[in-house]
Amino acid sequence: MKKSVIILFHIGFWICYLLLIIIMLAVFYRSSSHSIDQTARIANAFNTLLLFSFLPSLITFYAYYLLVFPKYLQQKKFLLSVFWGILISIGASVIAYIILRYFIETGRIHDMDEDGKNGRSTALIVIGIMSIFSTISGTVALVIKGFITWFEEVKLKEQLKQKNHETEMALIKAQLDPHFLFNTLNNIDVLLLKDATEASNYLNKLSDILRFMLYETKTEKILLEKELEYIEKYIELQKIRTSNSNYVSFQVTGIPGNKTIAPMVFIPFIENAFKHTTNKKIDNAINVKIVIKKDIILFVCDNKFDPNRKLKQESNGLGNELIQKRLNLIYPENHTLEIVKHTDLYSVHLSIRNG
Repeated sequence: MKKSVIILFHIGFWICYLLLIIIMLAVFYRSSSHSIDQTARIANAFNTLLLFSFLPSLITFYAYYLLVFPKYLQQKKFLLSVFWGILISIGASVIAYIILRYFIETGRIHDMDEDGKNGRSTALIVIGIMSIFSTISGTVALVIKGFITWFEEVKLKEQLKQKNHETEMALIKAQLDPHFLFNTLNNIDVLLLKDATEASNYLNKLSDILRFMLYETKTEKILLEKELEYIEKYIELQKIRTSNSNYVSFQVTGIPGNKTIAPMVFIPFIENAFKHTTNKKIDNAINVKIVIKKDIILFVCDNKFDPNRKLKQESNGLGNELIQKRLNLIYPENHTLEIVKHTDLYSVHLSIRNG
């Protein structure tokens, strides 16, 4: 929701609130004795409006809005919400009463508080009425904040749905990379003459990859274990393009268990690593490491490249900007992505919390 609309919500509430208080004061003073000096009546009305009604409500409104809702109510801590709500309402009322009683004291209030016992009773009544006004204002603040939060969540879901569609289209283009398919099929064809059993094994891996691309990526979340299996098969197919068995290093630390993850989160970085690594004779030219912890999944992908070699632009594949947008939508405030390009090393560090 736009900030201007939110500001209008706040301004509209306070205008309605002040109008209501002014109407109540007008009715009260019209029915009261006309013997009171006009100036004193105006001063009394001002002090009552500012301190008795407005000040405690203002404090309570924004305390509920900025503290109670996001910290307790939104987290479904209902008892704490009620506790802090009552405490804030009473506290704001006490502060307003102290200012009203001791700093901007009118003759009317002074007369009311002449008797100590009666003064204490009056103070409790005044603070109680202030607390009621404050609680009402705070409740309205919760309603406004709740509506704004709900609206933003609905908007975010719509945006996520649209971006997921765009990303899905981009993923299809990236996944069905004809160069990858042709090269893999050619390599398997060559391997058939040398080792038919091994060629059949690689053909099954390619079939599994295509099946994963076409079906598994349709859901919002998949088991982390399936994602790791896909990555392992993808790397195995890429490795048949070189005789260097140490060309790629792939390590997984930790137990996937029942953890889930958005499909195809890591693979775009791995694809880019293979595309831009030029020398396949170097040991550990590509290093992929995934660390699975209790509350976080760490992904590291490093690849060496020749800084003097100019690579033509690839039309296939996901760009870093689109990858970042997808991560922001799927894991808002629950991930960190760091991409560092050194002289001859490209490094990607991605951590996903609550994976």
